[in-house]
Amino acid sequence: MFKRVLVANRGEIALRIMRTLREMAIESVAVYSDVDREALHTCFADRAVCLGDPTPSQSYLNIGAIIAAAKATGAEAIHPGYGFLSENPDFAEQVVAAGLVFIGPSASAMRALGDKTAARKLMGARGVPVIPGMDDPESDPAILSERAQQIGYPVMLKAVAGGGGKGMRVVTRPEDLAEAAILASQEAQAAFGNGAIFLEKVLTRPRHIEIQILADAHGHTVHLFERECSIQRRHQKIIEETPSVAVDAELRKRMGDAAVKAAQAVGYVNAGTVEFLVDAQKNFYFLEVNTRLQVEHPITEAICGVDLVRLQLEVAAGKNLPWAQEDLVSRGHAIECRIYAEDPNNGFMPSPGRVLRAEAPMGPGVRYDSSLFSGLDVPVQYDPILSKLIVHAEDRSAAIARMRRALEECVVLGIKTPIEMLMDIMDSAPFHKGETHTGFLDEHFADWRPSSLPDHVIAIADALWQLQPPQTADAGLSKSVSTQSPWTSLGAWRLES
Repeated sequence: MFKRVLVANRGEIALRIMRTLREMAIESVAVYSDVDREALHTCFADRAVCLGDPTPSQSYLNIGAIIAAAKATGAEAIHPGYGFLSENPDFAEQVVAAGLVFIGPSASAMRALGDKTAARKLMGARGVPVIPGMDDPESDPAILSERAQQIGYPVMLKAVAGGGGKGMRVVTRPEDLAEAAILASQEAQAAFGNGAIFLEKVLTRPRHIEIQILADAHGHTVHLFERECSIQRRHQKIIEETPSVAVDAELRKRMGDAAVKAAQAVGYVNAGTVEFLVDAQKNFYFLEVNTRLQVEHPITEAICGVDLVRLQLEVAAGKNLPWAQEDLVSRGHAIECRIYAEDPNNGFMPSPGRVLRAEAPMGPGVRYDSSLFSGLDVPVQYDPILSKLIVHAEDRSAAIARMRRALEECVVLGIKTPIEMLMDIMDSAPFHKGETHTGFLDEHFADWRPSSLPDHVIAIADALWQLQPPQTADAGLSKSVSTQSPWTSLGAWRLES
């Protein structure tokens, strides 16, 4: 096993990986930009190397600097986390060329699956259903218009490379296609360094369901069941759960088999996720493969009782998977809510700034993967995800109740977050009924407004509480007098953060 691993990422995912490294007695190396000098992942690691300028291209996307940091600190392997360089085959290739181990799939597997049009061809040849669309990238508006007419509106413009909702545009009218194509290509170029785009048919009210796969270097590939990720904004997920209410045993087997087949088609090794769209008739269609650890991996860990990062490390070190497919069992129900620094009342615009106060939820069946602390300055340069709240319970109704309670305890003051909206989703009848699809927010929460007091009121209340002297048994207070902080006792308004 490795003695020292560099984590080429930041924030909550870097911390999550480092915690497993510490449990395995493996030293961790952090990399950080100038604005992350006091970030938790920087402080938590055994060693830390500054990459300098906070611009992503100069820091967390700087392949040469990251590999140099690994070599200088004696790291034997690099874990990329998710985002940044995690699905960059050139990075994986250069890591290996430098004599290090890349904790993820091979560069060749990334190239085969990272190009979405190439992946569509591959899956179609293997008998995996694909969404009607283009199998080659295209930028000519005239050709795109012709193909859109053949496929039928609405259509989705998608980036050939990358993921996370970047470079995606839904087009419902022919007259909007040319402008949307330019914007999608520009966004893809900025996010992934590749502006190639293509078209797919937009399915009506589909569910977004993905299958977690894991493969070792000895020919063993398994899936760890499904995750439903249908509740999204701007094609990015905000709530995930497992198991899906729409997936029965027969569909689970068919989708699981298809996911394993997709991985085996390219000799995939390590963790990955095969994503599908499922229509109302339970037909499923290949969407893409994420060749990395997913943001939502904790809910799979909850129902399977595994540590996917530990398994990634063991597979990368050459070990066999510890079980066969028939050994894997799903227990209970798990839900994850993503907490971003963004304003759901303003188009989910980013909300960087100073976190005045942060409090983590606790209790049975609650996990909080977070990079938050009181006084944190959330930078503008990076993805706005701050933390992930995960709950596990015996069934779905119990998991929803547990998530609702945990969200009430989750405090983030000073910046905007979607916490209050997430609470309202947990309370909503459509969510309780399992009536989720990729248009859920537009259908049920398009006019959502917070019921909270303004941020400055919250900040003043909390500041006043901090200035109070500590209460003791000698203070002569009646037991009927609340000694709670105002931001706790005044109700859910404190969660507009």
